[in-house]
Amino acid sequence: MFAQLEASRPAFVAKLELAGPGFLNITVSPDWIAARLASLASDVHLGVPQTGAGKKVVIDYSSPNAAKQMHIGHIRSTVIGNAIDRIFRSLGYDVIADNHLGDWGTQFGILIKGYRDCLTQEERDNLTVQNLEKCYVLSAAKAKEDESWKDACREELVKLQRGDADDVALWKRFIAISIAEFDRMYAKLGVKFDTYRGESFYNDMMPGVVEQLKKVGLAEPSEGALVVKFEAEKLPVAIVQKSDGGFNYTTSDIACVESRVKDYDPERIIYVTDDRQQLHFKQFFIICEKLGYTVKLVHVPFGLMSYGGKAISTREGNLIKLDDLLAEAVRRAYEIVKDRGGDEKLAEQIGFGAVKYADLSHDPGTAIDFDWDKALALEGNSGPYLQYAYARVCSLLDKAGNPDLSGTAFSCGEPAERQLALQLLQFGATVKRAAESYKPSVLADYLFQTAQLYSSFYQRSPILKSEPAVRDARLRLCSLFGAVLSTGLHLLGIETPPRI
Repeated sequence: MFAQLEASRPAFVAKLELAGPGFLNITVSPDWIAARLASLASDVHLGVPQTGAGKKVVIDYSSPNAAKQMHIGHIRSTVIGNAIDRIFRSLGYDVIADNHLGDWGTQFGILIKGYRDCLTQEERDNLTVQNLEKCYVLSAAKAKEDESWKDACREELVKLQRGDADDVALWKRFIAISIAEFDRMYAKLGVKFDTYRGESFYNDMMPGVVEQLKKVGLAEPSEGALVVKFEAEKLPVAIVQKSDGGFNYTTSDIACVESRVKDYDPERIIYVTDDRQQLHFKQFFIICEKLGYTVKLVHVPFGLMSYGGKAISTREGNLIKLDDLLAEAVRRAYEIVKDRGGDEKLAEQIGFGAVKYADLSHDPGTAIDFDWDKALALEGNSGPYLQYAYARVCSLLDKAGNPDLSGTAFSCGEPAERQLALQLLQFGATVKRAAESYKPSVLADYLFQTAQLYSSFYQRSPILKSEPAVRDARLRLCSLFGAVLSTGLHLLGIETPPRI
């Protein structure tokens, strides 16, 4: 058998060796590896297959509630969703990133009442999200204590839903102020959306959704409401119209699918939300399938984030504003880089990268306990460690005079060179695997392993002191590593400063 394998081994296999019962060592030809590396280096996509060319995908992520400040609990959906967004774009997909804002519902009756009666004239004239949040808290508290206040909030909601000019104008102002604040935070994080279609966008469609559900026999009466049952799937019922005639998230999300299919004709729609919503997505995905939608619907659930071992909540007193979290990241990063001559811009790149990588290096489904020391470590599996690895490559190339290496042949004769080279050749397949699993952590793990192999190669293989041919071949391998690392970190939304 071994003789047959040896006789028919392909050209890229340099050697076959028996390594005990049932084991075979395969040594890949250095020349074949070098040729593959040259092909990778000349590919504008760095080996990432363009499997999404001609296909559209909608990615629904972040989705904060209007009139509230973003807090640390929003970081996971935003960062994970944006990484998936970037990864799918790199595969050639036409991506529509949609921020499905919480911009409608009962809270706006409470807000409008609070705006008129809980804020000063100066606060109303200089309205901010902080002021909106303040008036909501005050108004909601009064509604709990005072039935007449609660009734007044309901009246404002009804007026808004009926199109009262004054209330609609206030609502539009609240939304505009909220989006401006969200955009300020997204700009810090390097996050961009193609659309901001909030819950209000689908209001007029929801009665039609209910009629369609009734027409096909999916919706049936139950205690004054309309529900969809899932007896075959052994799931609880889903309410699609409440007893008071109102609609809920199931109805809204079905309308959302209808709209997205009509407007974009996507190959798939991806939702990035916390894992507490898994039942909701199971139910409405089943409903959409029974309604005849063929678009692939994917829920990417993520575990909740804790801080200091405690759940993030107002009750625990650790509901950290996202603005404060990012400011603290910059402050701590600056303490690290200031002695190296770093400025605040570099501190932002390091700090924001640390926060993102601390999330993305975990499987989305796992819960995270955020730890500053681990996130900002310059050693181990952290964002700053990978950014520093890239900066080291830039420094090495600077010392070498940044030569033109495009015509230099790769050399992969040494074990450390070969290990790094084979790892670099896996970049495209890894990006594809991260997309297929909806796990940016797959790419983060790869980048960390690749950086470790580069460190081992750098320590074992003299570069600048080698004879010219070896020196240039190894410099080109270093340069390719830098390109792969920088591209991979970009797909995670992390910047790569050339100096740290």
